[in-house]
Amino acid sequence: QVHLVESGGGLVQAGGSLRLSCAGSGLTFSHYAMAWFRQAPGKERELIITVSRSGTTAYYSDSVKGRFIVARDNAKNTVWLQMNSLQPEDAAVYYCAANLWTPQVDVTRWDYWGQGTQVTVSS
Repeated sequence: QVHLVESGGGLVQAGGSLRLSCAGSGLTFSHYAMAWFRQAPGKERELIITVSRSGTTAYYSDSVKGRFIVARDNAKNTVWLQMNSLQPEDAAVYYCAANLWTPQVDVTRWDYWGQGTQVTVSS
């Protein structure tokens, strides 16, 4: 059974940083593209980052480009999201997701999801 478990969320002041982790189990991690999504109250789930299976290619949405950094270690079955210069509009539940072989733009086409971790940013 596949599990993705996010951790590292919390409360941070505007301008601060957080580092999220997503640990996978029950899957051949290196076979899966990974992504980070976020969902704020009353809004649709937003794709913010994808990273290729090898970790060499990443996509960043305009909303996070230049502030967030993704990395993965397939030997540790883990993907991280370093979030810098956080702003109140970054507050959301952050989810990691896995998809076999390639990233997907369509949120409904990701194979596995974590339970999410809450990020709150105070102004």
